[in-house]
Amino acid sequence: MTETTSAPAGFSILQAVLRFLLRLMMRLDCQGLDNIPEHGPAILATNHVSWFDVPIIGAFSKAPAATFAADKWDGFPVIGWVLAHFGQAIWVRRGAIDRRALKQALNFLRGGGVLGLAPEGTRSHNGVLQQAHDGIVWLAARSDALIVPIALWGHEDVTGHWRRLRRPVVHMHVGKPFKLPPEARKARSRDLEPYTEMIMKRIADMLPPELRGYYA
Repeated sequence: MTETTSAPAGFSILQAVLRFLLRLMMRLDCQGLDNIPEHGPAILATNHVSWFDVPIIGAFSKAPAATFAADKWDGFPVIGWVLAHFGQAIWVRRGAIDRRALKQALNFLRGGGVLGLAPEGTRSHNGVLQQAHDGIVWLAARSDALIVPIALWGHEDVTGHWRRLRRPVVHMHVGKPFKLPPEARKARSRDLEPYTEMIMKRIADMLPPELRGYYA
């Protein structure tokens, strides 16, 4: 039976503060929020534009989502605590496949958790989709998790808008949740790419054509 993970202390207050601040700084276009599940196992799969991705999704997630974070922030004052407490951070060693972090994420999903994950791995900065990694397929197939595609854009250069005293229009569109086909569970590592492309196409379809990049 799926367990529901409990929210960290202060989670609802943080969400309210985030929504207030984001609406002050940006004009938000949020669509499909009803597609976000209240519990897992589920993966919120998003394109990766800027560090604003995490607070935008976190402000509207119905369950506290765990996130991967670079281990350089572990123990870092304020930022490290926020990531660990509210972001339920899974610390990742950069530069190599971190199997310990993948195993921790898998156990979190199997326990009914919701995981926020950017399959591209690194920020695109200009909002154009890059080729994604296959780790999301490995996790989804082994946890039988729902995959919730999320497309974000409009915040590629928020500071530029603010310097001109303008609020950027930032879009967060959430697609219909889906599961990978059963055969994905038996796929070998070298055969995961078509399933990764399946996920990324769902994200790309919600983006403007000029931002679909590798998945146009």
